[in-house]
Amino acid sequence: MTDFRPLVLLVEDEPQMRRFMRATLTSHGYRLLEAGTSAEALMLASTHNPELLLLDLGLPDGDGIDLTRRIREWGRMPVIVISARGREDDKVAALDAGADDYLTKPFGVNELLARMRVALRHAAAGVTSSGVQTIELGELRVDLVRREVKKGGQEVHLTPIEYKLLVLLAQNAGKVLTHQHILKEVWGPAYANQPHYVRVHMAELRKKIEANPARPKWLVTEPGVGYRLRDRSVDDAGA
Repeated sequence: MTDFRPLVLLVEDEPQMRRFMRATLTSHGYRLLEAGTSAEALMLASTHNPELLLLDLGLPDGDGIDLTRRIREWGRMPVIVISARGREDDKVAALDAGADDYLTKPFGVNELLARMRVALRHAAAGVTSSGVQTIELGELRVDLVRREVKKGGQEVHLTPIEYKLLVLLAQNAGKVLTHQHILKEVWGPAYANQPHYVRVHMAELRKKIEANPARPKWLVTEPGVGYRLRDRSVDDAGA
């Protein structure tokens, strides 16, 4: 019989923390793989295709941020960093490398489990609830199944965060989304008071899909509120 419990890869070199996480996760219905090094983590991630990675940054054979970048070259599974490093620079670096969330040690079990649920829920939402598989706006095409974005037939290379941001806006084209809503859906509820994350990644996204990022036709700022992806361009609206 197939085991449908989510498979989690725990990357942690501290034995005591691994024992704690093993007991916690297995008792809450997760299957678990364990790695103590970056090399072992890459091997297990590529051969077992886990649905979620829990990653410590301090590994004996490399840094967890570098590991995240390498996994993001091919893997789409959510990555939650769990680290004693609490500096903002470390958090931003991990998120920019492709991590989906960041939890600082020590942490509460309930918070960890909640963030895991959010990450898995986002990963499962690759296709909209209405069954739509592609979204087309002008020359922009978002393939939700293949996780591909094309502009004028040419592939646009986005980071995982940029992709999530675009999909969220595309699924709500024409609607104004608040900073808080965007942060909750893309980064998780713990980042609801970090609007600069949205501004920084929106600026990068505009560079990739707008002809003139300084005068965007699609990704519109709603001052003091949030952002909106137009359901048709300014040129089309004026036609």
